Amino acid sequence: MDYGESRAYIKDAERYGSVLGLDNMYEMMKRLGNPQDSLKVIHVAGTNGKGSVIAYLYSVLGKAGYRVGRYVSPTLYSYRERLEICGERITCEEFAECVTEISEVIREMTREGLPHPTPFEIETAAAFLYFKKENCDIVLLEVGMGGDLDATNIIKRPVLSIIVSISMDHMGFLGSTLREIAEKKAGIIKKGCPMITVKQKPEAEAALKERCKKMEIPFVYADSSEAQITEEGIWGQSFWLKGEEYRISLAGVYQKENSVLALKALELLEELGYPTSLKERKEGLLAASWKGRFTVIHKDPLMIVDGAHNPGAADMMAETIRHYFMRKNEGQKLIYIMGMFRDKDCRSVLSKTLPFAQQVFTIQTPDNERALPSGELADMAREFHPDVTACDHISDAVAQAFQAAGPKDVILAFGSLSFIGVLTEAVKQYKTTERGN
Repeated sequence: MDYGESRAYIKDAERYGSVLGLDNMYEMMKRLGNPQDSLKVIHVAGTNGKGSVIAYLYSVLGKAGYRVGRYVSPTLYSYRERLEICGERITCEEFAECVTEISEVIREMTREGLPHPTPFEIETAAAFLYFKKENCDIVLLEVGMGGDLDATNIIKRPVLSIIVSISMDHMGFLGSTLREIAEKKAGIIKKGCPMITVKQKPEAEAALKERCKKMEIPFVYADSSEAQITEEGIWGQSFWLKGEEYRISLAGVYQKENSVLALKALELLEELGYPTSLKERKEGLLAASWKGRFTVIHKDPLMIVDGAHNPGAADMMAETIRHYFMRKNEGQKLIYIMGMFRDKDCRSVLSKTLPFAQQVFTIQTPDNERALPSGELADMAREFHPDVTACDHISDAVAQAFQAAGPKDVILAFGSLSFIGVLTEAVKQYKTTERGN
C-alpha cells in the first residue's frame, strides 16, 4: 500500500474498538520480530511537559552526534511529525512500508480470531519497526495516555524512565483522583531501570515513590528551585544552575522546570553511557524547538498559540499570563481564541484562564468527533466572562480577533493542540488577504 492507503488503513482501525490490556500489542510485536527489544529507549510519561522535555533531550543528544529517534503525538502540521530521526521526518514511502508489513501480521491475527489492533497500537508498532531498521542509537518514546496499559509500555528495559508533571486529565480512563492517575503513569517504572521526575503534588509523589520502592530503584527528582532565572520573556529565558548559565528559546514559566528536568536526565544518561558535553547541553537547550507551546506565530499584534487543555496546563498558562503581561500594566488587551474537546474539564480550564481576557472567541476543533461545538463552549465560557462570541469557522475567529486587536494587544489561541495547525494556516491566509486589499 502507498502512504494514503496506509493512513486510511490506520483510520479504519478505529471501527474495531479496543481491548483493555497489552496482550494484543505483545502478540502483534512478537509476530513482527519484537523490534522494540533491541532499542535503547528513554520512556517519557506524565500530564504536562512531555513534548518539551523530549524536545530538549532530542536537541542535545543530536548535537552530541547520537542517532536519535523521536516518537510523539499529537502533531501540529504534518502527521509524519510523530516519527523523526535527527530532525528528519519519516518519508511517505518508509511509513507505507512499515504499515504494509504490520497489516500482513494483523491479517493473520484477525483470521485467528484475535482482536484488531487500535490505530495507536499500529502507529507505535510502526515506530518500533522504523527505529530498528534505521539503527537508532537511542529513542525518545512518548507515552500516548497513562502509562501502565499504554501501547508504548511493552518496552522491557528502558534506559531511563522520565515522568513529567502529573495533573488531572483523561479522568474517564485513568481515574478520578490524582493518586489514581499517578499510579497509572508510574506503570512505566521498571525494575532495574532508573527513573527521574519533577517535584510533584504530594498524592502523585506518594504513588511514584511507592512504585519505585516496589521496583527496588531510587526515587530521583529534579529540583527546579535550584535554577535562578536571570532573563525571561516571550522569546525565551535564561537561568543559572550549578554555576552555569543556560538559555532556552521556549517561553512559559513552566519551561524552567522542564529544562532542569532534561538537564538532570542528561546527567543520569552520562552515567548510563550516553555522555554529552557542557557545550552540547547549552547549545542543544537553546536550539530546542517545540511548536504550539506558548509559541509566537505573529507580531503586531502579538499572537501566541498554546496546547493548554487541562486544569494543570491552565494553571501554568494563567501564571505565565500574569508573569509576562499583567505585571507590566501597559493596558494590553488579551483576546482569546478557544477550542476544546468535550471530554476535557472545560469549566476548570475556563475558570482559571478567562479572568485575564477582555474578549473571547470560541471555535470547534476540526475533524474530530470529540470536539465540543463552539456554541456549547461559548455557553460555558459565559459563566465566567461576559464578552464571548461563538464562531462557525476558525477563519472567522481569526478575522474577528485581528479586527478587535490593536498593535500592542495579544491574541492567545489555546484549548487543544488539534486546531493549532489549521489556525496557523488561517492566520497566514488572513494576512495575505489583508495585504491584497
